[in-house]
Amino acid sequence: MHVRLVDPSAYTPPYDHALASALARAGARVTLATSEFPYGDVPGPEGYAIERRFYRRGRGPAGSLQRRITKLVSHVPDMRALGRDARDADVVHFQWLALQQLDGLLLPRGRPVVLTAHDVLPREPRPGQLRAQERLYQRVDAVVVHSHHGRDRLVGQLDVDPATVHVIPHGAFEHLTAVERAALPRPLDAVKRPVVLLFGLVRPYKGLDVLLDAWRRLAADARGEAPAELWVVGLPKMDLAPLKAQAPSGVRFVDRFVADEEAAAFFDRADVVVLPYREIDQSGVLFTGLAFGKPLVLSDVGGFPEIAAEGAAELVPAGDAPALATALERLLGDRERRRELGARAGALARGPYSWDAVAEAHLELYRALLER
Repeated sequence: MHVRLVDPSAYTPPYDHALASALARAGARVTLATSEFPYGDVPGPEGYAIERRFYRRGRGPAGSLQRRITKLVSHVPDMRALGRDARDADVVHFQWLALQQLDGLLLPRGRPVVLTAHDVLPREPRPGQLRAQERLYQRVDAVVVHSHHGRDRLVGQLDVDPATVHVIPHGAFEHLTAVERAALPRPLDAVKRPVVLLFGLVRPYKGLDVLLDAWRRLAADARGEAPAELWVVGLPKMDLAPLKAQAPSGVRFVDRFVADEEAAAFFDRADVVVLPYREIDQSGVLFTGLAFGKPLVLSDVGGFPEIAAEGAAELVPAGDAPALATALERLLGDRERRRELGARAGALARGPYSWDAVAEAHLELYRALLER
């Protein structure tokens, strides 16, 4: 079976790499069609082919207006070329389609088309985007979601045919546990206290303001000094200056893109991984925490309660800084509870959330589509 995975804008290279590698290990022939990742190095192909065929004429720094314009101009011809070249594939599986108003008209024909709904619905939709997203879901043969919560949203809010929506979990990024570690930056490498880690792109919906409020309460309880350090690590997609100016003691920011080797070092060092999100379906950061066997503190949004129900995380109400402070304080003071949560996280990463299990679920879906 030849599977073409497609991520035109290279939004999720770690996910693309992990799924493509696992499908190849399971015996599929896999070609990943994507573009250059503008922020840094990404994993090389392991058992699959890669075509960086999108936006090859793109110019300008990541996120710049110039780059967005050149991508927009290139998108239609690149999608049409993919449709022609994808005739050799048995299944075409899109990870992202960012121009919903156009992409429904540009899908390859004559073979099953699958779309993974990483973001089930746009968080800040542009005019007409929600309706275009609904039409797109109705034009593909199958939609993959990473949680039952995501399935319920698609079926309940967009009236997508339940028979076309399939829950396949996100995989745990265990490949990161095997990369060579980079040294932690100074002065973080000298920290002796426990570390709570907030990792990933920093966006408003991820609740950094709530976390800083909770941390301030922790510091107050400890007479001015928190019982641990909070590390906020990742490329900001918002203005951090006001939050930095008001950050309580014990908070350190590493506000830049972090490559795999350094990410592994941060997760190794963390005692607790926290995701105080206001909304989400599922998160690659969560599944990185599982891979490293870390205890998790999650807000009760999206598919997060499904992970907590598996025994790998503490759950708190979204946006509730006092509850978050209480949960962090309790967990930081209970080493045995941290050990229990971490052990369960590691077991899930090696079991139902392993990429081999995820790949087999995808192959079952592909086979069902081909038989139909």
